[in-house]
Amino acid sequence: MAPYPTSLSPWRRGELLALLATIPAFYMAALSTHRLACATLYLVGGAACTLVIFHEVHLAKQRRPWNRRYASHQLSGVLAGALLLSAILPLGEHLDVLGVRLATALLIILRCGQSLWPRFWRGGLAHLLTLAVGILGLCGLGFWWLEPQAHTFGDGLWLAFTTAATVGYGDIVPTTPAAKIFAVFVVLMGFAALSLVTAAIAAMWVQSEEKRMEDEILRDLHLQIKGLRDELAALRHDLNPKAGG
Repeated sequence: MAPYPTSLSPWRRGELLALLATIPAFYMAALSTHRLACATLYLVGGAACTLVIFHEVHLAKQRRPWNRRYASHQLSGVLAGALLLSAILPLGEHLDVLGVRLATALLIILRCGQSLWPRFWRGGLAHLLTLAVGILGLCGLGFWWLEPQAHTFGDGLWLAFTTAATVGYGDIVPTTPAAKIFAVFVVLMGFAALSLVTAAIAAMWVQSEEKRMEDEILRDLHLQIKGLRDELAALRHDLNPKAGG
């Protein structure tokens, strides 16, 4: 059986870039600005998902050995429908409209994570820290745009961190419906990213402890083998003193 592809195909890369480009569309829709740009970004993302679906169906018809790796095109289909719905919905901070667009954003995150997650995870702590900082920066930018109390980007970062860490100091809190719904997204993503970083640090500590224990066991084993050799040499000398002399 042929091996699974180890890198993103050009189709997947195009879909990933198109989906990342829809992130500003969520803010535009919540702030009721740039209606045409918002709808265009959502439509481009939906078109990219649709193209990937057709491409994966074509691969499945060819019965390639590794086509099961692309069985996730169902998620692309649901996401394409959600992006189309988000493009035609009106702008504003209505809870039902924001709820649909927030669900679309979560689907985008799932789809991007499906492609990038194995690469970040195999990369270890450095990749996870990069992912956590990137998520924190995007969340801070979102709060800076959506929350009137966040006057600077630093205020947005601080609100994103306190929300993701679930500490809630209360100096800056979400006040608008868009910021409150966005806070739900921040908690889910931020808590997951911080948990992964903590788990990676704990795994490194456990590995270092296991390495230290293995070194101690090998050192003791070498000492015991050396003792056995000395005892065998002494026994041979006692059994055959002439040979030993």
